[in-house]
Amino acid sequence: MSVAPRRRSILLATAAVTAAATAPAVAASSAAERRPHRPSGPLVIGHRGAAGWRPEHTADAYTYAVRAGADWIEPDLVPTKDHVLVVRHENEIGGTTDVADRPEFADRRTTKTVDGKAVTGWFTEDFLLRELRTLRTVERLPLVRDRNTVFDGRGSVMTFQEVIDLARRLSRESGRRIAVFPETKHPTYFRSIGLPLEEELIRVIRRNRLTARDCVVQSFEPASLRRVAAARLGLPLWQALGTSGGPYGHGVTYRDMMTPAGLREIASYAEWIGPDKSSLVPPGTLLADAHAAGLKVGAYTFRAENQYLPAAYRRGSAPTAFGDAFAEYAFHYGQGVDAVVTDFPDLAAQARDDLRR
Repeated sequence: MSVAPRRRSILLATAAVTAAATAPAVAASSAAERRPHRPSGPLVIGHRGAAGWRPEHTADAYTYAVRAGADWIEPDLVPTKDHVLVVRHENEIGGTTDVADRPEFADRRTTKTVDGKAVTGWFTEDFLLRELRTLRTVERLPLVRDRNTVFDGRGSVMTFQEVIDLARRLSRESGRRIAVFPETKHPTYFRSIGLPLEEELIRVIRRNRLTARDCVVQSFEPASLRRVAAARLGLPLWQALGTSGGPYGHGVTYRDMMTPAGLREIASYAEWIGPDKSSLVPPGTLLADAHAAGLKVGAYTFRAENQYLPAAYRRGSAPTAFGDAFAEYAFHYGQGVDAVVTDFPDLAAQARDDLRR
């Protein structure tokens, strides 16, 4: 396929999904509601919703993701001072809300050490939920996604419960079973300050009677996943893997975890691994080794902008311009990944549709 048709495909996909995402919701038939969702091809996971098109972790972003074809939506979990799980990329919220412009919270700005790194800003654990409710969300990457800044101020900080409720509503609307894919963020840090994530996460899961079709729990920290596993919830677990270093406080490197022996250890408590997509490029054998260990593989994070694409898929010189995202999806789908975590679920879903043609 030439470059021009690929670009037209991106524009057509975007236009179609924008129309769907802004159209009134149509109630699914009762038969459709009962029909299990079995996508043909790899699962498409909306990274923080549809972060390429809307400010992340907002109701708009999650809704857009599902209407674009996402099978799962991903909320990152951090706690409030009163121990309610809310969804933010990090517990530091200076870059994802308007808190820096709110004089009533100026004295909350501080510096903390989180997972061994000094971080300055405003932190969810210093706010009650009712205080966070007064903040408005903003685009986290305004220099990369300036188009998304038009939505600044339109969203609010959501609780994990609200994401579950939204997923259920979107499941009814779409006639597909939409799963939530929560990540425990900095669990060792939060446990150290008396706000452990796992106990509250388990409580919410039980209260909502979430099943393996409704929820998959992920973390970069094995100890966090083992705590969830100990609760015997019957949910799949997903071990996320970085490209350098290792999970905080665990004395093991991600490189070690991606060896055949490390993968067998992961398989003792988890069903999935989630490596950076770069870790799956040959001559590496991680994908085959993981499958041999009985693990499914979901790669992260797929984006459309040149600066996030391998050099071969870039188009033009502008780092924020869209490159050949379809070619990257085609490569990884062809390699046999079981899922992709993406900021642009519409493009991932269309690339998956291409597999059936």
